[in-house]
Amino acid sequence: MSETETRLKALMLASLAGDAASYRALLAELTPHLRAFFKRRLANAADAEDLVQETLIAIHTKRATYDTTMPFTAWLHAVARYKLIDHFRRSKVRRTLPLEEADSIFADEDVESVSAKRDVEQLLAKLPESKRELVRSVKIDGLSTAEAAERTGLSESGVKVGVHRALKALSAMIGQKQ
Repeated sequence: MSETETRLKALMLASLAGDAASYRALLAELTPHLRAFFKRRLANAADAEDLVQETLIAIHTKRATYDTTMPFTAWLHAVARYKLIDHFRRSKVRRTLPLEEADSIFADEDVESVSAKRDVEQLLAKLPESKRELVRSVKIDGLSTAEAAERTGLSESGVKVGVHRALKALSAMIGQKQ
């Protein structure tokens, strides 16, 4: 996790807990980031400044929707992107990119990994706690079955069976979604 992500998330968590000073600091720190985000995408500086204010208001009104287990910057980027899309719709602007810049419209690996992590966490949350921890330990954290057995107090074969059953349950859940 980047230093900026860590700092912003800490400010957001403190502000959600009622710390007004952290909330002011968060909004003050977000303002230049949002300004740069919108200025890169809009020719009109006044529109960019309006969108900064609209986004700060949206952050204020929607802050309860922030999932504290996820990166703050991903949530912030989504809010800003939706405000930009709303602006383009209101202005009836159709933005086009030269073909040479097409690679800039594809999500970078960090955004994709955040999305994948969120999906995995949502699926894991549907498992019982014991199975969830086994899958997380062995398949995500990379512990050996011996290390997971030591951590949980189960036998190695118990860990193997538990992981197998949990993965089978996850597979069935995924099959139901399709």
